[in-house]
Amino acid sequence: MSGEKPILEIKDLTFTYAGAETPALKNINLQIFEGEYVALLGLNGSGKTTLQLCINAVIPHMIMGDMEGSVTVQDLDTAEYPTRELAKIVGVVFDNPEFQLSQMSVAEEIALGLENLGVAVEEMNPIIHEVLDIVGLSGLGDRSPFELSGGQQQRLSIAAALAMRPQILVMDEPTSNVDPIGKEEVFAVAAKLNRERKMTVIMAEHEVEVMAAYANRIIVMDHGEVILNGTPTEVFSQLDVLEKAGLRVPQVTEMAYRLEHDRSAHWNSVYPVTTEEAFQRIAPLFGGKHD
Repeated sequence: MSGEKPILEIKDLTFTYAGAETPALKNINLQIFEGEYVALLGLNGSGKTTLQLCINAVIPHMIMGDMEGSVTVQDLDTAEYPTRELAKIVGVVFDNPEFQLSQMSVAEEIALGLENLGVAVEEMNPIIHEVLDIVGLSGLGDRSPFELSGGQQQRLSIAAALAMRPQILVMDEPTSNVDPIGKEEVFAVAAKLNRERKMTVIMAEHEVEVMAAYANRIIVMDHGEVILNGTPTEVFSQLDVLEKAGLRVPQVTEMAYRLEHDRSAHWNSVYPVTTEEAFQRIAPLFGGKHD
């Protein structure tokens, strides 16, 4: 992406929460470009959530602490613009959808953010219908949010964020409190938004197999620092680094690593990260091809 201007740029970012002795983020430098699907990996306490809060300006405006460096979203310095203004560019979905839901109906939940932006009532209905259709909740506008399944609630949270017409969707472990079916629903919506609408997705997640399949960039954090930043293949091939950070790799990647070290296969230390990729690379070794 040489020569392309990043949609998000983080320079020399260090942040220490008020009262804390050590920084939660340490000298972060990142560029994220329009249309990327970026996975943030790291153990709890690694700095993923703090970094996401800096992207939508909750830090430094709503959470106290000492911030150095800069975060720029679409040429806007987050230190100079409140979270309300950044919501037009950065939509946020948290880990527990119930914490974001407060209204009596699905439609009212989406209308709440539009009201805060000063959108006229007559303009709201088309937007509400559009975003509910995008996330697969058409026809549920009159339903109580608390009657929905966990996956539906999280998709409603995504719809509420989409109503603000953001260019970046930040998701903080959005499947940690939903069942397996709900997980698939949320991942499918995020992938659809990235693929069909070219929305930039930044997702903190522990499901490495899913991130290997969907993300085109993986950023690994440990103790407030970025320790790896690259394609899924580049990052997941660094098994020793990931193991030291307490993280696992996709099962197919671990299998390939073990086969190489058992001298059963030769991957040149560049391992497959999806089952499909493994089949494609293994088949020629046995004189066949994978369709």
